[in-house]
Amino acid sequence: MLHDTSVLMDEKRVFEPNEEVKKRAHVKDWEAEIEKGKDLEKYWGEKAEQFEWFKKWDKVLDDSNKPFYKWFTGGKINLAYNAVDRWIETEKRNQIAILYVNERGHERKLTYYELYLEVNKLANALKNLGVKKGDTVSMYLPMCPELLIAMLACNKIGAVHSVVYSGLSVGAVVDRMNDAKVKVLFTADGTFRRGKIIDLKKISDEAVKMCPTIETIVVVKNTGNPIEISEISGREIYYDRLIEGEPSECEAEKMDAEDPLFMLYTSGSTGKPKGVLHTTAGYMVGVATTLKYIFDIHPDDLWWCTADIGWITGHSYIIYGPLLLGTTTVVYEGAPDYPDPGIWWKVVEKYGVTKFYTAPTAIRHLMRFGNKYTNLYNLNSLKILGTVGESINPEAWIWYYKNVGKDNCPIVDTWWQTETGMHLISPLPVSPLKPGSATKAFPGIDAQVVDEDGKEVPLGKGGYLVIKTPWPSMFRTLYQDKERFLEVYWKDFPGCIYKSGDMARQDEDGYFWLQGRSDDVLKISGHRIGTAEVESAFVSHLAVVEAAVIGKDDPIKGEVIKAFLILKEGKKLDSQLIDELKRHVRHELGPVAVVGEIVQVQTLPKTRSGKIMRRVLRAREKGEDVGDTSTLEE
Repeated sequence: MLHDTSVLMDEKRVFEPNEEVKKRAHVKDWEAEIEKGKDLEKYWGEKAEQFEWFKKWDKVLDDSNKPFYKWFTGGKINLAYNAVDRWIETEKRNQIAILYVNERGHERKLTYYELYLEVNKLANALKNLGVKKGDTVSMYLPMCPELLIAMLACNKIGAVHSVVYSGLSVGAVVDRMNDAKVKVLFTADGTFRRGKIIDLKKISDEAVKMCPTIETIVVVKNTGNPIEISEISGREIYYDRLIEGEPSECEAEKMDAEDPLFMLYTSGSTGKPKGVLHTTAGYMVGVATTLKYIFDIHPDDLWWCTADIGWITGHSYIIYGPLLLGTTTVVYEGAPDYPDPGIWWKVVEKYGVTKFYTAPTAIRHLMRFGNKYTNLYNLNSLKILGTVGESINPEAWIWYYKNVGKDNCPIVDTWWQTETGMHLISPLPVSPLKPGSATKAFPGIDAQVVDEDGKEVPLGKGGYLVIKTPWPSMFRTLYQDKERFLEVYWKDFPGCIYKSGDMARQDEDGYFWLQGRSDDVLKISGHRIGTAEVESAFVSHLAVVEAAVIGKDDPIKGEVIKAFLILKEGKKLDSQLIDELKRHVRHELGPVAVVGEIVQVQTLPKTRSGKIMRRVLRAREKGEDVGDTSTLEE
């Protein structure tokens, strides 16, 4: 949702942390820590000391080939070793690493030692399938322990993983797997969602027919849903059968600091999803440090991030950050309101969750039920709350603070992206908080708001949010598309400045207020989806000649899709066709593509070169001045 930040910035309430939070915090002086972060190499070099290296780095930051930065060059390390192996010789050996819970109340617990054995068995099994260092393995799996095990097993042997969100559907899955040249695909018999089982295997079967590089499909028995062995049988094997008899020891691959770790696809303003490539050491240092300091993680914490592992939040802050810090991470499979809107609070009370991280979309959804469900459960175990995915409006912030945090928990509102890998703007638990603001840049991050020429704008004025210095968990490139990497992120402003694609303002205290995207990317329930991807889905329907889509404000999801369609001659947009189109787009892209409204038009506003001017549609939708239309065709 594009909040009116001129209104947001009138928000004058300031919330100070309580004494217990201050006393316990890893960082007690926020401003002093920001000052320390100005010496980039020293700051991040010290943070890298928390890990076990096979070989120490020669140099913290190599910026000789900007913007292709390198971190901890010459160092040798392995993420799975640091997230799992190193804990089994300590008192954490029998501590729960993964606490899996689903909406039906089933639970499964894996200690660090049990996780170690499972990861090693699967790593050996992958080797037997011919997976080598640098090969790509994809996961189209629900929020189940096997997803985390598969990702860690890839880390262990140096394979690159590419997780596809299980809410996406056939077209989106095919695009991502073909681009990544996936060798092995993990899928499941289904996932639990609002009392139903969604058959992921069926979607995978359809997708795999169009993915020639896939050699093996591994099927996880997650729901007990009866599934068919399809015509691609002979390449399929059940997960439990695959690891049967495999040795429970596996030596960790000594990875170069800059070796690829994973690819994750994110929507851009053109049709093709972007394969964001993250590498090993810098990513580890960034996610572990930010989680430790922003959520003040201690050995006795029970951490719960409600995101899906199919997105960057799940990668960084459900699996890698928590396990690198040796804490217990909750993995939840299901909806936030099933079997009733109190299910999350029931889990918090039952297990004693201490740190909780969710999306403003979920908060706004649960707000509709007032305090009925938050009052049913004892939420006193909570110490720090967080938000992610989009900026949070003050009303939702206050509801969250009062009803979930009971006026006692700081809310850390984090801004970051798939490309950044880690939080870049966020308060620390000791920071004074303003509802709706992500406060200041994390130590070591130089964030600014600039105009179209890259010049810093005055406080209070809106502009482009940019990052002026490199950070360790930054993505290194777009897979097989260096030109697009340079064009999209680095060429708009002089001096090798990272363009985030978001708009923001800073207030008189230097606090950032996020306004939303500057490009043609929609944000639905915190998930990014490119307008071109949605338009392609519409046009693939036989009735549609041309399509343009924009985001339409929605009080719950932030944005939904409004589509303007030119239909084939003789076709009329009636209720039957509207329902058919919505189903079609959902089939192509998955339920994340929420269509709010469809209208039939005779023409679309275009430049003379044929580019659709969506900003004209957006301005008309909001009743605003359409601005310069000199490039509009007659």
